[in-house]
Amino acid sequence: METWRIIATAALALAGVPGVLMVMAKVRDVTGSSGSVAVSGAVSATALALLCLLTLTVLPTVLAWTAVGLVGVAVTVLVLAS
Repeated sequence: METWRIIATAALALAGVPGVLMVMAKVRDVTGSSGSVAVSGAVSATALALLCLLTLTVLPTVLAWTAVGLVGVAVTVLVLAS
C-alpha cells in the first residue's frame, strides 16, 4: 500500500472525527432528541468510515486529497460557526 494513501486516510480521520462530533452537537441543539443525535452520529460516522476506506483502497490521488481538503474545510467552517 502506498504511503500517501495512509497519510491521506489518517488526515481524513483526524479531521472527520471532530466533524462527526460537531454534527451531533448541532443536531442536539436543533432537535433536543437523543434518538436524532444517535442517528446523525451513526450516519456521519458511517459516511466517514466509507470515505476513509475508499481513500485507503481505490480513490485516485487527486480525488483522495480533494476529499481530505473538503472535509477539513467543512469541519473548520462548523467550528467557526458555533
